[in-house]
Amino acid sequence: MSGTTTIAPRATDTDLAQRLFDLTGKRILVTGGSRGLGLQMVRAFAACGADVAIASRKIEACEAAAEEVRKAGRKALAIAANASRWEDMERLADEVFAGFGGLDVLVNNAGMSPAVPSHEVTEALFDKILGLNFKGPFRLASLVAKRMYDGDGGVIINTSSSGALVPLPTVVTYAGAKAALNAMSVSLAREYGPKVRVNSLSAGPFLTDIADAWDPDARENASNSLRRPGRPEEIVSTALFLASDASSFVTGAVVRCDGGMG
Repeated sequence: MSGTTTIAPRATDTDLAQRLFDLTGKRILVTGGSRGLGLQMVRAFAACGADVAIASRKIEACEAAAEEVRKAGRKALAIAANASRWEDMERLADEVFAGFGGLDVLVNNAGMSPAVPSHEVTEALFDKILGLNFKGPFRLASLVAKRMYDGDGGVIINTSSSGALVPLPTVVTYAGAKAALNAMSVSLAREYGPKVRVNSLSAGPFLTDIADAWDPDARENASNSLRRPGRPEEIVSTALFLASDASSFVTGAVVRCDGGMG
């Protein structure tokens, strides 16, 4: 007899899934959270019950994202900060801990990836790329990790890039910075475990606003197994996995969401 047998999920299965991804009452900070992948994460965290702090350079964009969180019935903070500046990261940590009374999850998401021929990279551009993709995230993560370790623990997610694993031409500085970020995740996981879990979310090509500058073909096709760039909302499941108890035994890892890059 041919046919397909459908097995209905047990109530306990549904309860487990809801419990694993439940972020009710969690306090989360997302840098670069006012646009692109960061904004997608902010929306998802709020939908799963978290209070969210949004940080980026433009306070108006942070406020707009924070208003979305409030409309979802959660608390929100909007903080202007340049994620490449050491002192801004110190201030950001202080403001979030004061505003929320603590922090459960940090997402180091701010970054930049200009494509420039290597021989044309200036010292100023080199420092800017390293500052935003590694120096600032290091300072913020290290400060937050220590406070989490001294408190009830927590989770740190560093948004990395497939460029660190599959380096491409004209983005040497960016790829190097993200490779350093991956190494940082492993080191911090060892240093502040077992109370603090630290992982890298390695993102591939995504159709965020930066894709507007891509060649039209690049917006349709990609050199990955799925042969396409990701839709922004497709980052959500991986971010929720790493932020929640669903990944309770995952730390010091580079978790890829890139459509199967080589």
